[in-house]
Amino acid sequence: MNLFIKQSADVTGRMWAIGLLLGGAMLLIPPQAVASVQLAQAPPRRSPAEVQLERGLLEVQQGNVEVAIAAFRQAIELDPSLAPAHYNLGLALRQTGQLQEAATAFWQAAQANPQLALAYANLGAALLEGNNLEQATDYLQRAIEIDPELGIAYYNLGLVQLQQQAYEAALATFEQAKRYSPTAPEPSYYQGLIYLAQNQLAAAESAFQAAIARHASYAEAYYNLGIVRFRQENYSTALEAFQRAVDISPNYANAYYSAGLTLVQLTEPERALTAFEYARNLYIAQGQSDWAATTQAQINRVKPLTENP
Repeated sequence: MNLFIKQSADVTGRMWAIGLLLGGAMLLIPPQAVASVQLAQAPPRRSPAEVQLERGLLEVQQGNVEVAIAAFRQAIELDPSLAPAHYNLGLALRQTGQLQEAATAFWQAAQANPQLALAYANLGAALLEGNNLEQATDYLQRAIEIDPELGIAYYNLGLVQLQQQAYEAALATFEQAKRYSPTAPEPSYYQGLIYLAQNQLAAAESAFQAAIARHASYAEAYYNLGIVRFRQENYSTALEAFQRAVDISPNYANAYYSAGLTLVQLTEPERALTAFEYARNLYIAQGQSDWAATTQAQINRVKPLTENP
């Protein structure tokens, strides 16, 4: 099978948590998952491949990803039919940015166990991350066919539809993701982005607040909540949201920039100037020269307002 991975820019301007819901949908599958029957009152007998798989799982939990990859590969060499070894290899490879190899591992997991819905879901996620939207859709839909309650599959399918600008379909799919992954904040967040793009400000505000309720340190949700309130001309509460975003993520240049714009509206030019200068310095440090120049223009506009006549 040809799984073509092509790197691409994120259309929303932020890293997508593709396949990794904060509610815990990235699952490590232990070797016992391949056994359909076990004797009661008797410890399971582990094969050499299962021993290597368990070693890999332990290494992942300890942060030793490269060692884990080697262990998963050893497990596969000992037993090519061991689906959890292929699956967890795929997770580890994605963690190290090896998208093509990860997609292949997830596909091999699905071949070893055609009913392993998570393998299809993460295969679709890897293909989405590589901008292969057509194949991603096929595998995500297959995951949902196998497990109609797999929230992570709906979430990733919603991301595909969002990138395809199929906004109404994405809203409905994210709603399903919320139903089956009720603790995950991302489906609500992306619904908020869609509503914001459609200028449905009340709906966007509700969605971002729902995301924050599920994850209190969601800086991007606070930032976009601030954008909503700025558009509503609720400048004081907008500033509170931007402040919360930078409290969580101190290098969030966009939040400082937006705070500066908000402070201008609140006729606080001194504080606005400070926010713009901080944003400019962050943009320079982050290599965003265009935004640094835009921010400098705001500084030039505001600075005379701070000077005594």
